[in-house]
Amino acid sequence: MGNPTGEQFEITRGNARAVVTEIGAGLRAFEVNGVPYVEEFPEGEKPPKGAGQVLLPWPNRTKGGKWTFQGEEQQLEITEEARGNAIHGLTRRKEWELLEHAESSITLAVDVEVQPGWPVPLRATITYEIAPRELVITHEIRNEGEQPIGVGVGTHPYFRIGDVPTDELTLTLSATRVRPYLGDEQMPYGDEQDVEDTEYDFRHGRALAGIDLDTAFGGLDFAEDGQYHHVLSHEDKHLVVWAGRDFRWVQVFTPEDLVGRGRAVAIEPMTCPADALNTGTDLIDLEPASSWTGSWGIRVP
Repeated sequence: MGNPTGEQFEITRGNARAVVTEIGAGLRAFEVNGVPYVEEFPEGEKPPKGAGQVLLPWPNRTKGGKWTFQGEEQQLEITEEARGNAIHGLTRRKEWELLEHAESSITLAVDVEVQPGWPVPLRATITYEIAPRELVITHEIRNEGEQPIGVGVGTHPYFRIGDVPTDELTLTLSATRVRPYLGDEQMPYGDEQDVEDTEYDFRHGRALAGIDLDTAFGGLDFAEDGQYHHVLSHEDKHLVVWAGRDFRWVQVFTPEDLVGRGRAVAIEPMTCPADALNTGTDLIDLEPASSWTGSWGIRVP
């Protein structure tokens, strides 16, 4: 059997290094000075719990895999069988086309064909570029069809600061609103609420010990540079997950077991929340022949 993530593409600049996978165009590694800042997984294994994957043309879950396009019900493949949902889009297991591979950057592309549950063809590209102490990821989606359609984009990295245990990290989010999921469906259908005076207020930083999240946060506040900033820190060390204006949501997921290090924390920039194909919340509207571009990144000050 071949490698489940295909060919491995390395990019470097100075003392920074990243590894991007051919299948799914996912992020498998990012380190600076030999210190890992994302949870890595072995080259010959599937990404555990979506690690590093690109989520499009919708992130998170579409309830029952059902949604309506121009009055016609669509039925997506059920890819989360235990809960009966369609999860994380259509490109995670596809082989992406290598367009350009330079020393410090790489660009890959994939076509989203018309298929059951998805009626409009798309062309998506992703570029990973290492800047000094930073990894910048830029997404582009083009509507290749003859009808307008709404789309969403997300990503699923798990972050770390070297070998510091996850429970010893402090998480700070720029979020003022939250949509907690209900029960075991893991669909954030709880009424959207302010984080003020709730367990979901991370605006001033909270230690992750004892925190259990699979939660969508919105109402993000801009930093001075016009971006959204989410921060993991430990003593005098920290990393910043920044995102451009269209990444109005962030999902935080804290599974108990991931690649042998135990608890982990995913900070997932998203342009829309779960089930946006049904609700329309913050979908990116693409007219025929039009494109959208957006960026996010990891900065290690």
